[in-house]
Amino acid sequence: MPTDTPKQGPAKTGSPMDVAERLSADVILSLQLNHCAATERLIIIGASTGGTEAIKDLLIEMPANCPGILVTQHMPHTFTRAFATRLDSICKISVCEAVGGMHVLPGHAYIAPGNAHLLLARRDGHYVCELNDGPPVNRHRPSVDVLFRSAANCAGHNAIGVILTGMGKDGARGLLEMKQAGAYTLAQDEASCVVYGMPKEAIALGGASEIIALKEMVQHIRSYLNSSGSTADPQ
Repeated sequence: MPTDTPKQGPAKTGSPMDVAERLSADVILSLQLNHCAATERLIIIGASTGGTEAIKDLLIEMPANCPGILVTQHMPHTFTRAFATRLDSICKISVCEAVGGMHVLPGHAYIAPGNAHLLLARRDGHYVCELNDGPPVNRHRPSVDVLFRSAANCAGHNAIGVILTGMGKDGARGLLEMKQAGAYTLAQDEASCVVYGMPKEAIALGGASEIIALKEMVQHIRSYLNSSGSTADPQ
């Protein structure tokens, strides 16, 4: 695969941060939109600045029989386990920091560790969490684009993609890829965002099926699952 030429300019030209900023999800996995024979529904969430509270507001409304949920939140690795533990203590669903090889189960949410990319994979007929310690994508590890692309690849139309408040553009391309694979995709609206960066970029690319206020997200997910005949609906 051809590599980008470092930017020309003053003193910091070609610094590790410049290189990291250029990397896309291609350095972790390729886009392969295959037909998905599975029927299990999944909810895939990405967020950054302001996302911890937004994620809490979503997960606390999810009932115990909701579809399995994978979450990438830009956060240092020293905080992700505590974040998952706190959510687990206040939510009806079970919440944990993701471990490679974990089966993705209804009524469970899996938070990306702060030092690894979280991917959705399918093994032996089951969805599982996969971790990857490859380079940062969009200057982030974990990267929302990586998680979203993995969901586009192996879940397709069975997934619901949600991009929440955050700075930058991580997740914008991945949400579009999920939509192109048949997923229902939601972007948080500007008024309810702490930082309207990531949703704005996703909307500009055409990746959002709908633009929704945070407080209305779960209701829209519920309506979509009910209308599509899911066996694990947020009732």
